Amino acid sequence: MNFENSLSFAKKLDRTDPLKSLRQKFHLPKVNGQTALYFTGNSLGLQPKATKSFLTQELSDWAALGVEGHFHAKRPWLYYHKFSKKALSTLVGAKPIEVVAMNQLTVNLHLMMTSFYRPTASRYKILTEAGAFPSDQYAFESQLKMHNIHPDDGLIELMPRQGEYALRTEDILKAIDEHRDQLALVIFGAVQYYSGQFFDIKKITEAGHRAGAYVGFDLAHAIGNVPLSLHKHEVDFAVWCSYKYLNAGPGGIAGTFVHETHASNTTLVRLAGWWGHHEKDRFQMKKGFIPMPGADGWQLSNVPILSSAALLASLALFEEAGIKNLRKKSVMLTGYLEYLLNSIDQHHEHFTIITNSKADERGCQLSILMKKNGKKVFNALTKNGVIGDWREPDVIRVAPVPLYNTFEDVFQFVTLFKRALRK
Repeated sequence: MNFENSLSFAKKLDRTDPLKSLRQKFHLPKVNGQTALYFTGNSLGLQPKATKSFLTQELSDWAALGVEGHFHAKRPWLYYHKFSKKALSTLVGAKPIEVVAMNQLTVNLHLMMTSFYRPTASRYKILTEAGAFPSDQYAFESQLKMHNIHPDDGLIELMPRQGEYALRTEDILKAIDEHRDQLALVIFGAVQYYSGQFFDIKKITEAGHRAGAYVGFDLAHAIGNVPLSLHKHEVDFAVWCSYKYLNAGPGGIAGTFVHETHASNTTLVRLAGWWGHHEKDRFQMKKGFIPMPGADGWQLSNVPILSSAALLASLALFEEAGIKNLRKKSVMLTGYLEYLLNSIDQHHEHFTIITNSKADERGCQLSILMKKNGKKVFNALTKNGVIGDWREPDVIRVAPVPLYNTFEDVFQFVTLFKRALRK
């Protein structure tokens, strides 16, 4: 599409948007009495209006039924983790047996690494991207230390080439091959939180497996944002949170994917809990852990019902919209943002967009590297009703989310951004 730099063009795109009604199904924050320009769905998604009714249903069932809600609630609590499987499996490109909503992201990462990071004297290294999100870095370091491996020896962190901001796939594949005899685990954030780069999951997984390593991904910035095919691409495991693009609320329940090839592998070492024990025997309270097949076998404790209810409210909207339709809009929305930004600083005197320019190598986030007065520009945007994200030392992250952001939002943001640059 040939974009135009005008408010009338942005409004035209909104009028013809087949997903435009979704915006009305979210609560939109206000700044100084005016609807905010909200571009931080990559940090915390907005609240669906239906969330309250989903939570109220569980509170009402708890009040009326007490413990019997496990069996007789509208959505029986005993089976609550099953209600999100269909939608989650669609979002990550998996089979229902391969996904489960549980715990928090870093808890799930540790659980997965306990099973899939099994170092030996010769094969013990972990390969990842440099500058991974801190919680992932801490998890990698602590897992290495638990096996008496110093992080400086056991962790391989790949950096972009000099003067570049994204890793080239060819460099990732080359590094995997170079370290193939020592690799135990290859793990990346599917979408890099800082740069917004969407890694080539298929090629990385194939290379990791050729090297004899397990391969996993952190989907925190990918699920609900970009199309995924974890089963088809034979990823061993993945983890995610639900409070970003999945809009399940602050601290919302997270999730895990374990490929079907590992579904019945009871020899995999794991940290076990009673909710992962085989369902038919769970309440017999016997010793001897027998895992549920698939991802369910990694569950630890009872499902947190209220947190899970908030997730269901949002997943219903994803099922209504369809991830393919959302992605189609997202590509246009982010493309329009990129086009407008480039039009106001064609010679890159004030900023550089460090996120990949190719649509299939990014999600909806653009990371804007400010060359001067970055924090002042960001503060000016905030003062004028933009809710965005500042990352030290000099990056503004902007994420137009197709569920609730509009083309007019994007146009108004760039207008304010241009004004802030001039000041």
